[in-house]
Amino acid sequence: MIRRATIVAAGRLKGWSADGSDDYLKRLRRYFSVEVIGVPEEDMNRRSRAEVLAAEAARLWKRLPSGAYVIALDRKRGKLLSSEDMARELGSLGASGRSHIAFILGGPLGLDDGVLDGADETWSFGPITLPHALARVVLLEQLYRAAKIERGEKYHW
Repeated sequence: MIRRATIVAAGRLKGWSADGSDDYLKRLRRYFSVEVIGVPEEDMNRRSRAEVLAAEAARLWKRLPSGAYVIALDRKRGKLLSSEDMARELGSLGASGRSHIAFILGGPLGLDDGVLDGADETWSFGPITLPHALARVVLLEQLYRAAKIERGEKYHW
């Protein structure tokens, strides 16, 4: 299993999504180190889609930890994984010496193609569009579930 995860995400959480994120971060830290780094979203009303994606991409890449294995999240281009598959993938990465994983989550417009092309892998939570705040909570929950599965602990399945 991995020893450290960093989530680099566009936007700040508030309300229910912040509460959910904090809850899963607390649970996850019993299994491995987790850090969430938020970068400011770009104003979609003042710039073109391409400009927004490029500006957010630059901020996201700048905050990625050196040496981490990078997994971007994208509903269209990402690989679909069950919870069990995610646990196996993370276990395999950890066993192969890639014990620090960095996940990249975009803002409301998603991720720039350069980020998707530059990531080591791209994963998806399915074809539905999730608000980026919810996607962050889902990622944390799935990481928690993967840690429990990897260790043979009971979880709701």
